[in-house]
Amino acid sequence: MASLKSWVKAARLRTLPLAVSGILMGAALAGLDEGFNLKVTLLAIVTALFIQIFSNFANDYGDFQKGTDNDRRVGPRRTVQGGEITPAQMRGGMIVLALLSLASGIWLVAEGTKGLSLSVFGIYIGLGVLALIAAFKYTAGSNPYGYAGLGDLAVFLFFGLLPVVGAYFLNTHLISGLVFLPAISIGLFSTGVLNLNNMRDVENDRTSGKNTMIVRMGSANGKLYHTLMISGGMIAAVVFSILNFKSGFQWLFLISFPLFVRDLVQINRISEPRKFDPFLKKLSLTTLLFTVLFGVGVILI
Repeated sequence: MASLKSWVKAARLRTLPLAVSGILMGAALAGLDEGFNLKVTLLAIVTALFIQIFSNFANDYGDFQKGTDNDRRVGPRRTVQGGEITPAQMRGGMIVLALLSLASGIWLVAEGTKGLSLSVFGIYIGLGVLALIAAFKYTAGSNPYGYAGLGDLAVFLFFGLLPVVGAYFLNTHLISGLVFLPAISIGLFSTGVLNLNNMRDVENDRTSGKNTMIVRMGSANGKLYHTLMISGGMIAAVVFSILNFKSGFQWLFLISFPLFVRDLVQINRISEPRKFDPFLKKLSLTTLLFTVLFGVGVILI
């Protein structure tokens, strides 16, 4: 039987700040428009964490099934690959997480759409199911889209636009065009984490037939791609604050920018793929810091 330590390892705790960041950003934006709902926000965080862990289990399982997790892989040894968790046990874990995600997701949508039409409830349930399917199909099942270079787009949508705009709507029952700017920031920063992962694993992915964006464009272009994403995320946040300025406290998030820039400089100097690995955790945590500072700035207005 797999140990608790192995299941925690399979959950990949360093990816969880990204799952939380999108929800916190949506809640902060809702607070800025005086529509914050604590219960909805907490349920959204729990649901996002369940879906992210489900995604990590599916990725562990899928890459093992495809043979991508092998002795040539640079990143941390995966649990199914290492025999810590059997494929059957991982399938069971995925079922448990899927059921938990659905249960908390239905509760979330029920709370967040009170007073709205049944069609709105149905749309959000559909989006939740779509998120679970996307999490599974990234590397698992037949024709996984992560092997076709579409992982970046999926991360941008499911870590940026959907959680930020979705959480904002479930809190406020409103949609604002300006909300998409911070959503773009979170989406680009999150995609940057995936990009670092793919730059680290580029050689093994290429030989294993996993045609990520980095495999397609090459590591040199990948660094430029990464720089553009991080820079774009910072610019989107600045533009939002200019267009929606209410108080100087809104600029607190700028405190995180030197960390983004410092890591960008170091990343562009790396020549050995395995050295990208520490920056995945750094970017994930810096994104969370950016989000928290953004939210604190909103509270202090």
